[in-house]
Amino acid sequence: MENLISLVNKLQRACTALGDHGEESTLPTLWDSLPAIAVVGGQSSGKSSVLESVVGKDFLPRGSGIVTRRPLVLQLHRIDEGREYAEFMHLPRKRFTDFAAVRKEIQDETDRETGRSKEISPVPIHLSIYSPNVVNLTLIDLPGLTKVAVEGQPESIVADIENMV
Repeated sequence: MENLISLVNKLQRACTALGDHGEESTLPTLWDSLPAIAVVGGQSSGKSSVLESVVGKDFLPRGSGIVTRRPLVLQLHRIDEGREYAEFMHLPRKRFTDFAAVRKEIQDETDRETGRSKEISPVPIHLSIYSPNVVNLTLIDLPGLTKVAVEGQPESIVADIENMV
């Protein structure tokens, strides 16, 4: 089972690196075929807080309105011993042991893709957390569902988020 989980984790990383993140297309994508648990719900309904509870760390951006503006692919890796750390796929070999710095990097990476706007992007951020306190699991934090666009968002945002989900 551990070998299967490791293989799925590697395939998910490869998909992200190659730009396959489940976009709408006429053909099924490899990303869509891989197992993961997605957290879905309305804006500010506690999705990110649930993920933080699973991990046991505060590391996700907080605020009002649309805070999660890109999918976050969160791969949890159980390690037998040692200090907990996090790694982003876009920053290879850089280990984060300060989870406040993880939160800031998620915000900064989101802004690099979307600007400092209220827009969203389907391009995922890929984060791995290594800890003796987690189980091997892939979770996806998605932008919250909304009913209407607010100032600074395209009118298509409602459909864009629904399509992402």
